[in-house]
Parts: sequence; C-alpha cells; structure tokens
Amino acid sequence: MTKLLLRRISDIFHPKLFTTLMDYNRSSFIADLIAGIIVGVVALPLAIAFGIASGVSPEKGLITAIIAGFLISALGGSRVQIGGPTGAFIVIVYGIVERFGVDGLVMATLIAGFMLVGMGLLQLGTIIKFMPYPIIVGFTSGIALVIFSSQVKDFFGLEVKQAVPADFIDKWKFYLSHFDAVNWYAFLIGLFTILVSVYWPKINKKVPGTLIALLVSTIAVTLFELPVETIGSRFGEIPSRLPVPSIPHFDFATFRLLLAPAFTIAMLGAIESLLSAMVADGATGGRHRSNTELIGQGIANIVTPLFGGIPATGAIARTMTNIRNGGKTPVAGIIHAVVLLLILLFFGKMAKLIPMSCLAGILVVVSYNMSEWRSFKNLFRNSKSDIAVLLTTFFLTVIIDLTVAIQFGLLLAVLLFLKRVIETSDVEILNNEVEDENSDNFDDGDQLAIPQYVEVFEIRGAFFFGIANKFEEAEKNVTTQPRVRIIRLRRVPFIDSTGLNNLRSFIRRSQNNSVSIILSGAAKTVAESLAKNGVTELVGEENMCVDIQSALDRANVLLSKREKHTHKAHKQS
Repeated sequence: MTKLLLRRISDIFHPKLFTTLMDYNRSSFIADLIAGIIVGVVALPLAIAFGIASGVSPEKGLITAIIAGFLISALGGSRVQIGGPTGAFIVIVYGIVERFGVDGLVMATLIAGFMLVGMGLLQLGTIIKFMPYPIIVGFTSGIALVIFSSQVKDFFGLEVKQAVPADFIDKWKFYLSHFDAVNWYAFLIGLFTILVSVYWPKINKKVPGTLIALLVSTIAVTLFELPVETIGSRFGEIPSRLPVPSIPHFDFATFRLLLAPAFTIAMLGAIESLLSAMVADGATGGRHRSNTELIGQGIANIVTPLFGGIPATGAIARTMTNIRNGGKTPVAGIIHAVVLLLILLFFGKMAKLIPMSCLAGILVVVSYNMSEWRSFKNLFRNSKSDIAVLLTTFFLTVIIDLTVAIQFGLLLAVLLFLKRVIETSDVEILNNEVEDENSDNFDDGDQLAIPQYVEVFEIRGAFFFGIANKFEEAEKNVTTQPRVRIIRLRRVPFIDSTGLNNLRSFIRRSQNNSVSIILSGAAKTVAESLAKNGVTELVGEENMCVDIQSALDRANVLLSKREKHTHKAHKQS
C-alpha cells in the first residue's frame, strides 16, 4: 500500500527545478542571478507591507518571502514562478489574527497547506485554474477595495487613539469623522510614495520605484526627524535572524472553527498561484505543471507557519518582474529568497526606520493594480448572469467576508457550470428521419428513414440529474405509442445515477406498454455504466447496437417478429 502511494505521488509530483537542472549552464545561472537579485529587491518593501497590513509584525512578511519563496521555487511546477505573501491574503489573514490570534493563523495556514497538497494529489489543478472569470474579478476587486480602506489611517497619519472598526462601512464612518486629525507630513510621504511608484519606471525599469520611495522617505524622516509613525515606533526592534521553528498547540474546537478560513486560504492560494503560472506561460511560451504547483504551494504553507510566517502563493507582479529581467529557471526564485535572507540578517534592524505612511502608499498602489477596474467595467457588457455573479462576489467580499465570498463564489461556479451543461443538453423525439453518424458528409450527415411504428429518442449532452425534467417532458410529448423505441446515446459523454434511474424507469414503462427498447451508439464509458447498473440486462444484449443503422436494422427484425406473432394469433382466433 505504501509503495503504491509513493508511486502515485511520484507520478504526479515533478518539480520543474529538477527538470531544468538537467541542462543547466553558466549563462542560465548568470541570467537567474541577475533576475533573482532584482526580484529580491522588489519583494523587500512588499513583504514588509503585506506583513503589517495582515495584522502581524513586519518580519513575518519577510520570513514568508524567504522560506515560502524558496520552497515554491524549489518544489513548484513553474520555471519562473515567484512565491511569497500577496495582497490577496491580507483580508483573510487580518480577520483570522483578529479573531484567533497568531496561533490561530499558524494553525489555519497549516491546514490550508495540507489541503493544497491534497488538491494536487487529487489532480484538481486543471479544474481550479478554470474558475469563472466574473468570480475572480469580483473577489479580486473586492480585496483591492478592502486593502485600500485598511490603509487610509496610516496614509493620512490620522492621530487617533481609538481602534479602527473592522466593518467596512463603520470603518469609513470612522475615517470621515476623524479627518481633522490628519498628519500632513505622513500624507505627503504617502503621496510621494505613490507618485514615485507610478512614474519611476519611466526613468529606470530595473530598480523598482517602491524601493526608491522607501529609501528616500526613510532617509528624510530620519535626517529631519519628521513627526510620523515608523515601524520602530509601532512594533519596536525588528529581529535580524530567522526564528526557531515551533509547532503550535492544537485545540480541536479551534481547529473546527478554522476549517472554513483555512479552506479560503487554500482556494485563494490555488487560484492565484495557478493564474500566475498561466500568465507566466503566456509570457514565456512555457507550460507549467498545475498539480505539482499545488503540491509545492502546499508544502510551502506547511513549513512557513512553523517559522512564524503567513500564507503564501505565487505572486503575479514579482513573477513578471522575474521574466522581464531574464529569469530562466526556478534558481532565480531561490536566489530571490537568499537575497531577502541576507537583507534580513544584515540590514533587518534598519527596517524600524521605515515610515508607516510610505508602506501605506505602497499598498495603495498594490490595491489599485489589483482592482482590475477595466475588467470590472468590461464585464458589464456581458450577460446578466455574469454581472450578477460579479457584483454578488464583489459585495460579499467587501461588506461581509472573504471566506463567505469564496464559498459562495464556488457555489455559483458549480451552479453556472450546471446551467451551461443543462443548456447544451437536449432530448429530441424523431419519427421520420435520423442522421447517420457513419456518413461521409461531415457537415450534414445523410438521413436515414425511420420505419413506421419506430420512434427515436435522441439524447444530446450529459445525461444527469440536471436534464431529468427534459427527459420527462419529451416523454410527455409522445402522442402515440410506437412498437419499437430506439434510445440514441452517441452524444452522451457520461450518465450519472439519476440518469440511469430515469432510463431504467423509462425502459420498464415502455416494456409494460409492449414497446421494445433498443439502445444505440453508447460510448465505452456509458456502455460500462449501463452494464454495471443492469440496464443492458433489462433491454437484452441483442438490443445494444453500435450505431443507428444497426439499431434500425434491429428494429425491422423486431417489427417483423411482432407482425408474424400478430398474424399467427389472428389465424388461431
């Protein structure tokens, strides 16, 4: 059993690092080294900002970028994916910390990590990355608005002693009633950070504008002793070392409460990492391994919280920075993690000088980039159902909770899928002619005449509980009972238990009315389901036909037998 399990895992889990190292050379290393250093510098202010915005101390963001960044590159399924803390997690992490504390966050992240590994082993990667687009835009835009709202106090340096309310509407009421307490130094630093972040790339694309803004504002605050809040004044000293790993105390009652937010972390991590990998594939022409990526993400989220880190996933902006600067293999991601480790070890204590309004400015830019307002606006040109899904997911994220939005979004995704399948499924009754699937005419097959007293039920699409009513409606439309009924299954890709039950009931009712049943053109998987569930035995092996022509021939044989039997009965009478 253990050997089979290990073999199964080895069939699914193929980290890209091992593949790329087979033909790794000096030029690849130089390209990865340059890209890794640049991405490490880009990730520095973001990691600190994401850590603080998530409700934990700043070094936890750095620790996450180091450990998770290393593991995601080393064990993931993409050549160029860069992992670490991202803005998408801020809302859910902040909520968990507020309700369950840091230990609760550690537990939730661990659970999410195991869920991600499970998703990868179950090979769900190819399914998750095709989450309906309106749902993704809805909760992404909602997260962006929530992140922006959470940074208003620090951006304007509001000098108030009361805690900012957690509820979105109450939060804005609080801001509007305290705008007389603006710290103009803090506001100007935040505004400067936004302007530099936006316009610096026009001067130099290699060095990130966020880093320039952070360095300039930190130096200005230190030299001129500006009266603004800094990381040091709020959090104290920043440890310049990696913590010793520790296993948190597990409480079963808390574990149960954390399952829902952990599932949200897992789904959010899976969606964002696979989307990032797909974007990277589009930019490089490569092809990532979805299930390996999920397993790598899962392992990273199991290990990282043991060191005090927060949830991590693939980061689209940092991944694209890696690609633009020549990153070729996962080695670039590993180098980015090493660069961040060296910064933590040798310059970590200097981080306490960074002004909070600068980090708020960085997160305002992040929230704008996350907002996808153009995509949001364009979706209003789509169908009413897409608009309804978009707005529902958006408002649930903003007004209620990201956990509810993700769960409701998944439910909507399933319902939308069922709706689409039902719309493409149909049942038609034919009495005169039927298309020959063996015709040489590709566009419009030759028509075969249906004999008198024969009826063809043509089922198109999946035969499952969603079209049970269509089958019943088609049956009600039968005005005269035929002597032979052909049920054509050539366009049925699968049949579920409800479909099998409906089919069995329909066959029995037909047989009770002296109507012979022939099944035609069932695909291999459908035929196996019919045999396992007694349908083949019910109609008889001789009435299982491979195509419509043989089914019509069989119908003629049955009609001939019935005619002879009727003629004999008349003679005897």
